[in-house]
Amino acid sequence: MTLFSETAPVLVTCPKGMSGFLATELTGMGLPDGETLDAGVLTRGTLEDCMRLNLHLRTGHRVLYELKRFDASGPDALYATARTIDWEKYIPADGYFRVDASIRDTGVTDSRFAAVRVKDAVADRFMERLGRRPDSGPLTSGVCLFLHWRGRRATLYLDTTGDPLPRRGYRKRPHTAPMQETLAAACILASDWPAMAAAGGHFVAPMCGSGTLAIEAALIAMRGAPGLLRDDFAFMRLPGFNPAAWERLTEEAEDAETPDFGGRIIATDHDPAAIEAARDNARNAGVGDFIEFAVCDFRETEVPDGPGVVMLNPEYGERLGEARALEPVYRAIGDFFKQRCRGKKGFLFTGNLDLAKHVGLRTRRRHILYNAKIECRLLEYELYEGTRKQA
Repeated sequence: MTLFSETAPVLVTCPKGMSGFLATELTGMGLPDGETLDAGVLTRGTLEDCMRLNLHLRTGHRVLYELKRFDASGPDALYATARTIDWEKYIPADGYFRVDASIRDTGVTDSRFAAVRVKDAVADRFMERLGRRPDSGPLTSGVCLFLHWRGRRATLYLDTTGDPLPRRGYRKRPHTAPMQETLAAACILASDWPAMAAAGGHFVAPMCGSGTLAIEAALIAMRGAPGLLRDDFAFMRLPGFNPAAWERLTEEAEDAETPDFGGRIIATDHDPAAIEAARDNARNAGVGDFIEFAVCDFRETEVPDGPGVVMLNPEYGERLGEARALEPVYRAIGDFFKQRCRGKKGFLFTGNLDLAKHVGLRTRRRHILYNAKIECRLLEYELYEGTRKQA
C-alpha cells in the first residue's frame, strides 16, 4: 500500500454557510457521507481522493488529509506529540515545508506561535533521525501542513491544496470588490442553475463587475472542473505522487466537459473597465466564447425569453450615508425584476437587509452566506409570468 492509497479522515473547509453545498458536492463525487460542520465537511478518503477533490470542488477551500489527532494541553505538549510523527514519510529531507494553524481556546493567543512549535518539532525530528532538515517558510511551493487546535484537541493535517481553491487562476483583473469564486459558485448552485442549464435555460448577470458570477455559471453549465485552471497543488510535492495518475484525472475531466449547453449567459455592467476586466477573466477561464458581455445600465440588460436565472450582486454600503444613497438602486432592481424578468428566477446577493427591503418583492427563499466576515443573504424572488394567483 502506497501513501496515496491509505484511507484516513479528510476535512474539506469552506466559509460559514457554505457547508451544505459542499456536502452535496462530496456526496456527488462518491465520498462517504460525513459530518457537516459550520465551516467544512468531514469525510474519509485517500490522497488519491484528495486529488479528485482539488480538481472538481467548486465550494471547498482546502482539502486536509488527517495525520494525527491528539490531546494538547499547551504548546509544549503540542511540540512533544508533533515530534513523534514520521515526518520523513511525508517531507523530503532536502525539501521545503510550510505550517499554517487555526487555534481557539488553547491558552495560546497567536496562531503563528502554534505553527512555529509544529515547525520546530518537524525540524528537530529530522535532525535527530537524519542529521539534516528540510527548509521551511511561508511559501506554498513545498509540502503544506495544517494544525487545527481547539481547547485540548489538536489535529495535524497534510494540506493537499496549497493556495486555497478559490484562487482558480483566471481572475487576473479583479476590478473593485470582487466576489470570491467559491461564494459565486455557492450562489449559483443555490439557484438550481445546473438543472436549468442542462435544459437550455439562460443566466443573466447585470452589475457583473469582474465577471465572477457569469464565469462560474459558465463553468457549471459546461461541467468544467475548476482545478483544470490551475497547474499547482500541494499534493504534487508529496512522496509517491504519480504525475501519470493526475494526467488521467485531468483528461477525464476535459472529456466530461459539455460546451454545447444550449442557453445564453449574459453579463453587463455600466463601467467599461469592469467589462474589459470581465472579458479578460473569462478568456483566462476558457469560457470567453460562452458569455455575452455588454456595457449598459443594469435596467437595459437583455433578458432572453424562456426559463432562466437573473442574479445581481449590488453594493450594500458599509456606512450609513452610502447605504441611503443606494436605496434608489435597490428600488430600481425591484422594478427591473417586475418589468423585465417575469417567469425567471430572480436572485439578489446583499449584506444589507435594510436595503433589500427597498426591492419591494416577496422573497421565496433566503440563504445565509458569508462574504469574508460579513453575514449576507442570497434572496430569491417570486417573479411570476402573470399574477401570483394565476401562477
